[in-house]
Amino acid sequence: MTNFIITVLVTAVAMFIISRFNLGLSIDDLGTTLVAALVLGLLNAFVRPILALITLPINIITFGLFTFVLNALILMLMAKIVSGVHVNGFLGALLASVLLSILTSIIFKIVR
Repeated sequence: MTNFIITVLVTAVAMFIISRFNLGLSIDDLGTTLVAALVLGLLNAFVRPILALITLPINIITFGLFTFVLNALILMLMAKIVSGVHVNGFLGALLASVLLSILTSIIFKIVR
């Protein structure tokens, strides 16, 4: 449970930083960022494994590059669920999801 809370907080920080640079993701305020990070964590825990299993043949054919598309779709789904989060189309979601992955990795290396 503690790891999940730390992950949500790190994701919230990364989402807040990305939203300030207006790179495909915009979030209204800090509270919305925390809710969005929580929803994104829950979607990654419950929906993403099912989608990954369904899209496994495509992922194998593309040598794993379809995972980027899957991450963008999860981010777009989170934006539909949480009001106050806006994604600028699929390419904006793709850019934001890649940056989110990179930034959370960097933050985790600093924290741990």
